Amino acid sequence: MLEYSHDPRLVLAAFAIALMAGFTGLSLTRGANALPVGQRKAVISMAAVALGGGIWSMHFVAMLGLRLPILYTYDALVTLLSALVAILLTGLALLILHFRPRTSRNLGLAGAIIGGGIALMHYIGMSGMELCSPVYTVPGVAGALAASVALSILAIRIAYSERGRRNILLGAAGFGAAVIMAHFLAMAGTGFLPDPQSDALGPALENGTLAIIVTLAAFVISAAFLLSGITFFPTPEETPQAATIPSVETATAAVARRVDPPRADPPLKVPHEREGRTFFLDPASISVIRAEGHYTLLQRGMETLFCPWSISEAEERLASAGFLRVHRSYLLNPARVTRFEKLKDSGECSVEGADGLRIPVSRTRLSTLREVLGL
Repeated sequence: MLEYSHDPRLVLAAFAIALMAGFTGLSLTRGANALPVGQRKAVISMAAVALGGGIWSMHFVAMLGLRLPILYTYDALVTLLSALVAILLTGLALLILHFRPRTSRNLGLAGAIIGGGIALMHYIGMSGMELCSPVYTVPGVAGALAASVALSILAIRIAYSERGRRNILLGAAGFGAAVIMAHFLAMAGTGFLPDPQSDALGPALENGTLAIIVTLAAFVISAAFLLSGITFFPTPEETPQAATIPSVETATAAVARRVDPPRADPPLKVPHEREGRTFFLDPASISVIRAEGHYTLLQRGMETLFCPWSISEAEERLASAGFLRVHRSYLLNPARVTRFEKLKDSGECSVEGADGLRIPVSRTRLSTLREVLGL
């Protein structure tokens, strides 16, 4: 077996690529479920190229940092095939995340597909080595696969539990850790044997130069996707409010408002997902909203629907519609209440269309609900 080591500078560059790719892909898909199907597919395609391409770029740069006592090259076709596998499997995972309900099972499935894609991409890419043959061990393969799957599932669960900036950053860190851990655990369980033709000429470009080119290309592509995503697909979940600066235009607008009646805000709608599609409901038709992990379930009569909002987000958005937080896991529409019962220091109520459903009312929320109900 040949002795080998790694260039620490290229190892750091590989990790930076993984982080950048993770942040790009997870940022692009933020708010994608609220987009029309065509735009959502475009966003997912861009994110798949960013994430999958980042997985491959990280692996390739790290492999170019491999120091062996002989010259070695890569088969171009096999190398491109490994990149294609990473992009396609990442795209499949994103389709599950954005066209299926975000249940715990689907989050785990998407993370497992990404993790499996990381490991598969690595070993396909390694098989493209020329003038040198990699030799694998069972513990190395098993360890790389287990680490990539476990860390990818963790990263997806973090990034998709709450689609805020903090979770996206943490998810990107988890994604980067998954890629780098899978690569170097696999390398720890790999040996290298020289081929009889190992005295052949080396590549036209020195590995360090090629690694710099791939690193720059990965960052440029990620930056371009981020800018294009922000420009053409703004996140509908939040619209930044511009600061108001007194000016002539402001004064003119104030005068105009005295003449023209103000435009009414668009009616509030509550999203729910079914069969890979997103639909919207009038809040008045909803009786109860119940927390289900990091998501919620909407009760409309006897029908139960999956909503991508968290219970905290639903409480904030629906406060103007009269919804009350009556329990840590329940939001109630008082207009739909058909029965209320006081139980010692707590309470319980039923709603229209679902009389068999019992909604608990916690002690701290009891007085507020009684006041709203006129009791």
